[in-house]
Amino acid sequence: MKHTALADPIILSVTSLSAACAFICSYFLQLYMSNQDQYIAVVGVMFLDGIFGIIAGTKREGFKTHKALSVLRNTFVWIMILSAVLMIEKGFNGTAWLSEVVIVPFMVFQLVSALKNASMAGYIKVGLLNEILDKIDNHKGKRQE
Repeated sequence: MKHTALADPIILSVTSLSAACAFICSYFLQLYMSNQDQYIAVVGVMFLDGIFGIIAGTKREGFKTHKALSVLRNTFVWIMILSAVLMIEKGFNGTAWLSEVVIVPFMVFQLVSALKNASMAGYIKVGLLNEILDKIDNHKGKRQE
């Protein structure tokens, strides 16, 4: 095959671009596989809250497509935040605590939101939900009946 002067820069550019894409993809694959439990936990909590929210919203005001799609958007955003935090942990020594400090509190709030949505959807009795929330928040004292 005869190479022209124009073909060599094109081949070099394509090769460089594919090598860069392969590096980025392999980096994120390794990041995901070494932290798969955290990614699965984020997706699981977000979908749990979203599904109960969709069911509760459907009972209240009918199905809303934009609210259902917001579950996917919120999950994607949390995956991006988790990825950024894990890259910081990987890149800087002494920051292994960062994902626990940043991600866990928000996931706890999402889990409480899932419980509330499940209660609003009729899957958890309100009294049981109040009992669960009182045990989580017992430093505030007893609930007035």
